Amino acid sequence: MTIDTRLKVFYSDVFDLPLPDGHRFPLAKYRLLREHLQSRPCVGQLAFCLPPSASDGQLRMVHTKEYLAKLREGRLTRVEQRRIGFPWSPELVERSRRSTGATIGAARAALRDGAAIHLAGGTHHAFADHGQGYCVFNDVAVASRVLLAEPSVERIVVIDLDVHQGNGTADIFKADQRVFTFSMHGETNFPFAKCDGDYDIALPDGTGDACYLQRLQEALATHLPLDAADMVFYLAGADPYEHDRLGKLKLTRSGLAARDRMVLEACRQRDVPITVVMAGGYARDTQQIVSINTATVEAVVETISEDGRERAADHKGGMGPGPTAG
Repeated sequence: MTIDTRLKVFYSDVFDLPLPDGHRFPLAKYRLLREHLQSRPCVGQLAFCLPPSASDGQLRMVHTKEYLAKLREGRLTRVEQRRIGFPWSPELVERSRRSTGATIGAARAALRDGAAIHLAGGTHHAFADHGQGYCVFNDVAVASRVLLAEPSVERIVVIDLDVHQGNGTADIFKADQRVFTFSMHGETNFPFAKCDGDYDIALPDGTGDACYLQRLQEALATHLPLDAADMVFYLAGADPYEHDRLGKLKLTRSGLAARDRMVLEACRQRDVPITVVMAGGYARDTQQIVSINTATVEAVVETISEDGRERAADHKGGMGPGPTAG
């Protein structure tokens, strides 16, 4: 049997989400990202995967029965729909289920392969009993609970580098010591009522590459329990970008690339699997979002390739004595 060593890349953009004309959410970015990756030189190292829908049982590991029933039956009030930012439709529910299923699938692939990617996800504003800020289900929270129900996973770290604080994720896991939540976000940005996570860094408007990367390096080195983690979920938001409509920070594209490499290298050094989701991105030019997300995917490919080269060199060069029988 041939083992597929390509990086597993999950997507759900083929499932329709009807939005009114002029809606501000850049839905096309997901399809454009997948299509762009399929034209890149790295495509031979990628395996594109369609996910199953997240099941009711999986969703109930995080979300309340009442909230799920409202969604299923189309009983969200106008206020609840405005809080989510999308009008209710059966397609919204199915797309959200598929997107959550994609993060679950990517997490299981990462456990096996060391890394995997979902080309959407990072819906970190969804709470147990309501959605918010373009987030219906909290995909990372659901995937975390699914993994924690399996014997091989006891400790998870969430590294949330979307420009908006992961308030839903922090609230869901506030009493769950198995999941450590870290968010580095804009201090004055949405959500205006933050929920304290295990470790939060709130940055002032206009923060640029140097300060951002220094604070991130300090967090990775001294504040996050990566050595004890069985899985890292990395929300690689494109919205700290200097030209993002909703961001307020001033990271350049090279700064965002350095951020990705820093997180990936921290996980690689500790041999902890990583599931990468794209989270937010709202630049007026959608191609800028696609370019930033593409660089994230290519950084994961390069990290995996580097890890493979090092392991091959260790095997070939005899980097020390092999294991001995006890």
